[in-house]
Amino acid sequence: MANVDLNLLTALDALLAEGSVVGAAQRLGLSSSARSRTLARLRSATGDALLVRAGRGMEPTAQAVELRERVSDLVQGARAVLRPAAGSLDLAALKRTFRIRSNESFVEVFAANLLAMVTAFAPNVRLHFAPKPDKDVRALREGSVDLEIGVLGKSGPEVRLQTLFRDHFIGAVRQGHPLLVRGRITAKQYAACGHVVASRRGHETGPVDEALSALGLSRTVVAVVPSFRAALAVASVSDLVALVTDSFYHATQVRQTKSDLPVLKSFPLPVRTQGITISQMWHPRFDADPAHRWLRGVVLSVCRP
Repeated sequence: MANVDLNLLTALDALLAEGSVVGAAQRLGLSSSARSRTLARLRSATGDALLVRAGRGMEPTAQAVELRERVSDLVQGARAVLRPAAGSLDLAALKRTFRIRSNESFVEVFAANLLAMVTAFAPNVRLHFAPKPDKDVRALREGSVDLEIGVLGKSGPEVRLQTLFRDHFIGAVRQGHPLLVRGRITAKQYAACGHVVASRRGHETGPVDEALSALGLSRTVVAVVPSFRAALAVASVSDLVALVTDSFYHATQVRQTKSDLPVLKSFPLPVRTQGITISQMWHPRFDADPAHRWLRGVVLSVCRP
């Protein structure tokens, strides 16, 4: 480790977050000559170009995309270690309301356990869950929310994030659905069914349709509903196939087996779709806030039991 310059981690974090050599240099306060030297050293240290020309802009390489989150976590961890002690946090006396922006699925799957853990240690803390109609980071920047949970969109370079868990889509149908008596479900059989999809914005198509299209197939979307719960409700009393996340389906079915609600059956999609990474995001103004750090730790422990 004697030959490793750990200062390069900060430069790499800025470069990957900004997606721009000039932007990273401005963030770090580097001159033009220092900017060029730093980029050369980063490329030498990683053995990768990191950013490559794409039209008039720059795009991260595959390795840069893979490194972005790991480097961010390392830099945040180092800052936490070197940060002056803020004193002990008295959770029993803490009185605060945290505003968390997330979609309905996260609330339904995780809110109960999150609230139970928060109130067990900090009975005067309140959680206000706000709807997440988009992936705009302005709410974090303006301070209207303390924490955002979901899939990372077009994030600002200053936004901090931490992966909570990884998810994927599955299919779900009612008990006795014709698809279930055919053994292994093929892409052609899946596409031939009617489908119900969940979309807050009313979109009918998505990654599944792209995967089917690559095989020369398409599906018929009969209904678009605003939530996964609504999609499962429709599928439970029809021959429509619901598309939901694995985490939501299993959390819902655990509760349904204890009630009189219809129990559905899930199956792996017969086409490959990209996995879903769910993260928690916050503005750096909260990095040194002991109560906020505690809340982030609770969220992480609930999502990674």
